[in-house]
Amino acid sequence: MNSDATAALTPLPALRPTSKVRRAVTTAVLGQILEWYDFFLYGTAAALVFGKLFFPVGSDPLTGTIAAFGGFTVGFIARPIGGVLCGHIGDRYGRKTVMMLTLLVMGTATVGMGLLPTYQQIGIAAPVLLVLLRILQGLAAGGEWSGSILLIYENAPASKRGALAAWSPCGAAFGFVLSTAAFLLVQTLSPSDFHNWGWRVPFLCSAVLVALGLWMRRSVDESAEFAEVKATRRDSRMPIVEVLLQCPREVLTVFGLRFGEGAASYIFFAFSIAYSQFLGIKSSWVLGGLTLSMLLMIPVSLLMGRLTDKIGRKPVYLAGAIAMVLVAYPYFTLLGSGVLWKVIAALVLANSITLGILEGAQPAFISELLPVHLRFSGLGIGREISSVLGGGLSPMVATALLAHYRSATPVAIYLVVLGLITVLATCLAPETFPKALRLEAQRKEQDNA
Repeated sequence: MNSDATAALTPLPALRPTSKVRRAVTTAVLGQILEWYDFFLYGTAAALVFGKLFFPVGSDPLTGTIAAFGGFTVGFIARPIGGVLCGHIGDRYGRKTVMMLTLLVMGTATVGMGLLPTYQQIGIAAPVLLVLLRILQGLAAGGEWSGSILLIYENAPASKRGALAAWSPCGAAFGFVLSTAAFLLVQTLSPSDFHNWGWRVPFLCSAVLVALGLWMRRSVDESAEFAEVKATRRDSRMPIVEVLLQCPREVLTVFGLRFGEGAASYIFFAFSIAYSQFLGIKSSWVLGGLTLSMLLMIPVSLLMGRLTDKIGRKPVYLAGAIAMVLVAYPYFTLLGSGVLWKVIAALVLANSITLGILEGAQPAFISELLPVHLRFSGLGIGREISSVLGGGLSPMVATALLAHYRSATPVAIYLVVLGLITVLATCLAPETFPKALRLEAQRKEQDNA
């Protein structure tokens, strides 16, 4: 690790004011809930209705779903571009500016989806416009995650960064829960009403949520650590170039740590809905199980974040990576059983436990790999490129494997490979919060108590 990155790991000289830390956590988490509610809506709709309404291709329903997941992938392809743009703005002008921008763009795109005519009404223009709106969502998502994490991490005391930063992915998990719950509610409509207009309601409700989020984010202060660095060193003219020149290994490490985790999360989420429909399992079972499992992921993630403050980031993340490999085959066996409790057990095992461990450890782990003045750009490149090649492609690859082999076994093998990539990346990564820094952070906290 280079000297700048090492310097970024030094504990803060004093504790941040409690009220400022609390405000940063609350604003970041609530913003994440609203932002990812919007982003996850597409994945659920792609599995349930978009294939029929916007991509009516061929006689096999899976073909239209693959095309809809192609739009899902396009959103991920836009994420690195958003990560680069938002990283540049965030490292030059501040985290708060980015967080206002991403929420506004995401909300506009989501409401637009809810108003969009279908293929039957306007022909090829319908899927084209849907994909364009998905690109806007991807651009916004590319900056949201990093900005939210850094707003918390850079305001937190050194001894509690793991625990507090873990709140941000919990916001994303709750955003997923809201989006899934919204579709569960509208699915209580008759099938014809759901396909004619009911699916639009969750998208249109985003307008109210985004307005609330923008009002909240106006009141938050700039990240404390970023403000300190900005006051003591010259601005980086091109942080995106500087981070690649100064920290190439760190950016590659971020990529590797995120790759398998991101791909697995979207197999467990978006592909699971499509797979259940292929098997004839009630979608309400899977949506309900997903909702429960994502809610249970929140306490697991918070516990894992706290654990990283006690024993370090690397061992916790490695445990999650190994769990991803071990859970692959049992997950599809349980999900394919068609028995309600086994379906729910599969989703809890995958989302609550496996992803809960990884999501809890990841924010502080990857943030500490990079120096403050280049951190937003480094996370934007490493994390978002891995999101394209991992998370963005995984539902489409998994659905294509299912369509070809008519079996989930190849998908399980694909998941094992993804897990092994994460295991390897974790083994090669440095421990960013070693024992010496943990003891120093604890001493400073005691001295300031």
